[in-house]
Amino acid sequence: MHDTADVVVIGAGVIGLLTAMELAARDVSVVVVERDRVGRASSRAGGGILAPIPPWQAAAPVDALAAASLPLFPQLAARLAESTGIDVEYRQCGALLVGVTATAEIAGWAKSRGWSAEELTAAELSQLEPQLAANWQQSLLLRQVGQLRNPRLMEALHKHVVERGVTVLEQQPVTGLLQSGSRIEGVTTSDGKIAAAKVVVAGGAWTSRLLGEHDVAGITPVRGQMLWYRMRPGDFRRIVIEGDRYLIPRLDGVCLIGSTVEQAGFDAGVTASAGADLARFAASLSPLFSRLAPAGQWSGLRPGRHDGIPVICAHPQLTGLYINAGHYRNGINLAPASARLCAALVTGGTPRLDPGPYAAHDRLYSGHDWN
Repeated sequence: MHDTADVVVIGAGVIGLLTAMELAARDVSVVVVERDRVGRASSRAGGGILAPIPPWQAAAPVDALAAASLPLFPQLAARLAESTGIDVEYRQCGALLVGVTATAEIAGWAKSRGWSAEELTAAELSQLEPQLAANWQQSLLLRQVGQLRNPRLMEALHKHVVERGVTVLEQQPVTGLLQSGSRIEGVTTSDGKIAAAKVVVAGGAWTSRLLGEHDVAGITPVRGQMLWYRMRPGDFRRIVIEGDRYLIPRLDGVCLIGSTVEQAGFDAGVTASAGADLARFAASLSPLFSRLAPAGQWSGLRPGRHDGIPVICAHPQLTGLYINAGHYRNGINLAPASARLCAALVTGGTPRLDPGPYAAHDRLYSGHDWN
C-alpha cells in the first residue's frame, strides 16, 4: 500500500486516468484510488462518439472543452498504441444526423469550428449508407465526427499510466478525506491512509457522495442502457444519430445502439423494457436489425448535473481539494482538455482554457431536469 503521494486522484475512469497521466507528465507523483475496477462505471459503457449530441446545441463551456479535446485524440491514440500496443480504434468516420436540415444556426456553428455540415437528400443518404431505412427526406453529414472504442481506451490508459509511474489501486473505496482544519492532507480508504498535499475527486456519478458534507458539485447518477448487435463489417460505415439516440458501427461489425436516460439512483442493472425500446429504435433505422436478436445489453451510470456543464476547479472551501467530474454524456469526448485544465489548476500552471465557467461556487446545485 502506497502511503504517500503528491496527488491522490479518486476515480479510475477516463477523467481520472487522463488527469493522472497529465499530472505524471508534470513530474507529479500520483496514486489513483478506484472503488471498483478501472473504467467500470461509465467510461467503458459509453459509445465513444467524439462530439456532443447534437454538437451545435452544447452549452458554450461544453463546446469549448470539445473543441479543445478533439485535436488531441489522434496524438493520444498514437501514443497509447506505441506505448501499450493497444489500438483504441480512433477514426474520423463521420456522423449522419438523419431528419436534420442545415439551419443558419448549424451552419454558423460549423463555420466557427471549421467543420463541414453537408445537407443530404434521401437519395444521397442511401448512397452513403444503403442499409439505412428510407425514412428521411433530409439529413446532415458531419465528416469531422470521430469515435473510439471505450474499453480499449481504458485498458490502454491503465497500462500507460502505470508504466509512467502512476499507482492505480483498484477495489479500494475511499472512506473519507484527511483534513487539518480546512486543508486536505490525503484520503482514507478501505485499506488504510494515503497522505497527499492535494486530492482530485474524479469519481463520476459518485462524486457528490464522496464529497459528502463538502459537496459543491451536485452530481447525480443517470443510468444509460445500450444494446449491441453483431453485424457484417461494412454494413454501416458512419455513426447515425436520430434525436438523442444513435448507432455506432465498429470496424469488426459490432454495432452499438444507445441509449436510455433514466433516473434509477445507483442501480446499474439492465431492464427488459429498455432493451425492447432500443431494439425498436434499431429496427426503425434499418431492417437489418429486425432480423437479428441483440448480442448483449449493458448499462452505465453517467455523472449528471443540472446545467450539463462539468465541474473542473479547486474546491472553494477546502485547500488542496480539486474536482474534475460531472461530464454527463460527454466524458470521453471532453476528457483530454478536462484533464489538462485540471492538471494546470493542481500544479499552478497557466490553463489554456478559461477555468471560470467550470467553477462550482457560482453554480450550486438547485435540482435537475433530465427530460
